[in-house]
Amino acid sequence: MEDGQIIDLFLARDETAIQRAAEKYGLRLRALALHIVQEPQTAEECENDAYLAAWNAIPPHEPRDYLYAFLARIVRNIALNRCRDQSRLKRGAFVAELSREMEECLPAPDDLESRLNDMVLQEALNGFLGTLGEEKRNIFLRRYWYLDSVAEIAKRFCISQSKVKTTLFRVRNQLRKYLEKEGYTL
Repeated sequence: MEDGQIIDLFLARDETAIQRAAEKYGLRLRALALHIVQEPQTAEECENDAYLAAWNAIPPHEPRDYLYAFLARIVRNIALNRCRDQSRLKRGAFVAELSREMEECLPAPDDLESRLNDMVLQEALNGFLGTLGEEKRNIFLRRYWYLDSVAEIAKRFCISQSKVKTTLFRVRNQLRKYLEKEGYTL
């Protein structure tokens, strides 16, 4: 079933929309959550919570062209919140490490202007990702979206861990320069 048809089911408040979304994207969403929470049962709960959140968010949102990305963002946020709520020391330290790496590149979310310009920042990030080659973009996304470790990324792309670290360091520096050029104060 196409994403647009699933969205139509959501808009019609037809409960089969959740079943169709689960059939199409369930495994990928659960794998994303499992990678973050490290427990199959918790990952399944995150997936189910994501369907409920999508049910409540559609309408007003109609992610016809990006349903997977819409659901993935929801499940990722739910999984990260579960980690914070459960105070998992090991995973919490990992998330804090990634946050520290990205703090150097992204503007602080504490000021009101940054919050109001989230959409502009999103467009800038998408524009930046569009300038990267496929390998660099995939490495960056695996690290900062899917929260893969450096070792996992190296294994996935059949490259050394040092190359992954170097690539991430250079891409973060490129991102910082790109955002400064776009007018963001870092």
